[in-house]
Amino acid sequence: MTTAVKNKRLELRFDKWDRNGNGRIERSDLEAEARRILEAFGESPSTPQGRALVESFTGTFEYLAERAGVGRDGALDRRQFTEVIEAEVFKGGDAGFGRVVRPMIQAILNVCDTDGDGEVSPDEFAKWLGAAGVSRAKAEESFRLIDTNGNGSLTVDELVAAVKAYHFGTLDVPLLG
Repeated sequence: MTTAVKNKRLELRFDKWDRNGNGRIERSDLEAEARRILEAFGESPSTPQGRALVESFTGTFEYLAERAGVGRDGALDRRQFTEVIEAEVFKGGDAGFGRVVRPMIQAILNVCDTDGDGEVSPDEFAKWLGAAGVSRAKAEESFRLIDTNGNGSLTVDELVAAVKAYHFGTLDVPLLG
């Protein structure tokens, strides 16, 4: 893993989550990201899955904001975001990804899993990545690379591993638009 790749991908994540473009990530930015995903699936934020998705995004923000010392109602600038992700996710390895990334991935999967099988199909994955601005062709390519067991669906474990591999530069797939 190169530090340059990891930093570039964190920059992209920051820009994607800074929904209002003010140079800071606030709780409302992550709420907006969650609502964008819900909208792509025609899911109301008032359903159990919708509430869980919004709560997973806002809970992640609150956790990171507290750890960064800005408080749950504060905002993270680019430097604070990078430092807190490094400390709470990257340095934590599997445990860090499990604590911070996995709850959001699980909540997204619960919304994306329109057929209720507990996994994400290629169509469901393309719809999810489409909400992030990724083309269907790139989503299909990413799906093939992430589907490590080749069974034609993605589990939470495969998705968390893909996010980790993406950020550490060992998997080059478009996970952001």
